Amino acid sequence: MERIPEVVPGFPDRIVPRNAKAAALLKTRTLTNLYNTRGTPEGTWLDALHRALDEAVAAAYGWPADLPDDEVLSRLLALNRARATAAPTPTRRAGSPASPGDPD
Repeated sequence: MERIPEVVPGFPDRIVPRNAKAAALLKTRTLTNLYNTRGTPEGTWLDALHRALDEAVAAAYGWPADLPDDEVLSRLLALNRARATAAPTPTRRAGSPASPGDPD
């Protein structure tokens, strides 16, 4: 693989194949193939990154990192419901366009 500097500032370099063999390898690099390695020795690094991300998100909510998935979903649903009932109903300013489904 070869890195070509991107012409747009702030964007990463482009990775391009050097030959047909490299092109074939690059085509196999998909998110599906990457995530299919989770739970295998090859995907240990990805499992560790997800574990760290899960811990950081739990800490951001002030929750313990070892909550079971059902408890996390239950807490997220409760937060969502609380925020939905506390949120004021948006009103449209005079002269602004209506969204689809808004009453006239």
